[in-house]
Amino acid sequence: MKVTKEQLEEKNQVKLEIEVEAEQFEEAVQKAYLKMRKNVAVPGFRKGKAPRKMIEKMYGEGVFYEEAVDYLLNHTYGDAVDESGIEPVDRPEIEVKQIGAGENFIYTAVVTVKPEVELGEYKGVSAEKVEYKVADEDVDAEINNMKERAARFVDITDQPVADGNVAIIDFDGYVDGKAFEGGKGENYNLTIGSGQFIPGFEEQLVGKKLGEETDVNVTFPADYHAEELAGKEAVFKVKINGIKVKEYPELDDEFAKDVSEFDTFEELKKATRDRLEENAKTRTQREQADKVLDVVTDNATVDIPEVMVTNKVKEYEQDMRYRISSQMPGITFEQYLEYTGSTLEDFREGMKDRAWKDVKTSLVLEKVAKEEKIEATDADIEEEMEKLAKQYSMELDKVKEVFQGDSLETLKNDIMMRKTVDMLRESAKLTAAKKKPAAKKTTAKKAADSAENAEDKTEKAAAKKTTTKKAATTTKKTTAAKKTTTKKTTTKKAKEDAAKEEK
Repeated sequence: MKVTKEQLEEKNQVKLEIEVEAEQFEEAVQKAYLKMRKNVAVPGFRKGKAPRKMIEKMYGEGVFYEEAVDYLLNHTYGDAVDESGIEPVDRPEIEVKQIGAGENFIYTAVVTVKPEVELGEYKGVSAEKVEYKVADEDVDAEINNMKERAARFVDITDQPVADGNVAIIDFDGYVDGKAFEGGKGENYNLTIGSGQFIPGFEEQLVGKKLGEETDVNVTFPADYHAEELAGKEAVFKVKINGIKVKEYPELDDEFAKDVSEFDTFEELKKATRDRLEENAKTRTQREQADKVLDVVTDNATVDIPEVMVTNKVKEYEQDMRYRISSQMPGITFEQYLEYTGSTLEDFREGMKDRAWKDVKTSLVLEKVAKEEKIEATDADIEEEMEKLAKQYSMELDKVKEVFQGDSLETLKNDIMMRKTVDMLRESAKLTAAKKKPAAKKTTAKKAADSAENAEDKTEKAAAKKTTTKKAATTTKKTTAAKKTTTKKTTTKKAKEDAAKEEK
């Protein structure tokens, strides 16, 4: 095989001319014949038994050429890329130049390649210092969260309804003297101050006693989801069936034993501080690295092919589709976009700037790693696999079985990138951070809301359309949004596959 490379005038585009010997082309045609003959009917022969020459005579010499070309492209293009030393970032445009019996097969491949990066200053750059510290108040707040989760509600009979209590109520709503659909409920658990019901409802229950009946006068909001009730005055006849008060545990050794694996409260508090400080350290390093990378990337020059940005946007879209389907079963990505007031075009457009920056950062890191001769050593890979084995409670040999071929190469690349980022961060000269005004949320940001907010947004929007029957008085009820991980890389998928395999 002969390969000729030509740099085209269009930036980052190369044309390869690949010439395959006639003998290899003949082999490909024979393979095509053997594969296709079972589907070719020739009078006088059983299906699949007709000689090649007979089929070619009946249907033309080129009857097997298309299949033969596909075979040759699959078996020669990769070798031609390796021989020419290029790094394609997109599918090639193929054009057959010469084909025929007894002739060398010649085709060209026009392909967009990874661009060259011109590094600027990258070691010892100046960047704003990022530092997160853990204060006593942070530890107390975390302990109080545990206390809140450990609280329980107990019935009371000798005190009236107060803010923070749960009132167990029957209610029956009327507008213009007539009951309306969804305005009635029995033994409903309403947390006073939660904002579950329309404004003014909960406040009017404060001070009411067990067994007391009262009228609650409210006005539905003008933008209420049920148009027939929007802006209308309503009267709810309410009866207090029960009152529950939240009871908190004492912050002592027994509390520590109940909520953790520790025997004393002091041990729990110390472990809480240690965990918060580890989180703060991780966050500091991550955000510090981002600051340094911004400077290093800005200092570099690279002409990024549009296709690389487009492909990165497609990755974001696929990732969002996966997260939406896994976190919100029954909700499609298109429905999510509709609920959040966006469109697929908005999402893609909103992701372009982020994609461009991510692509450039990745290219710059690769170049720095090459310049500094940073790579993933066998020891690095062994250490990473040991961490994964521990994380997923797997045998090390099982992890090694999962990371083979492309998955192993991706793991090596991840390690190399991480080591490069660490080198840049550790060499940077850190300066005092400047105070900046809070940034306004841009249209692009709105279109590209992460899946951390997706669940909450979707549920709110869905609730707005469907809650009329169940609780006509509910307008503000929300659900805590689940936090999600960053995009699903090949390495991460391999890690999850490893965990599934072990199970």
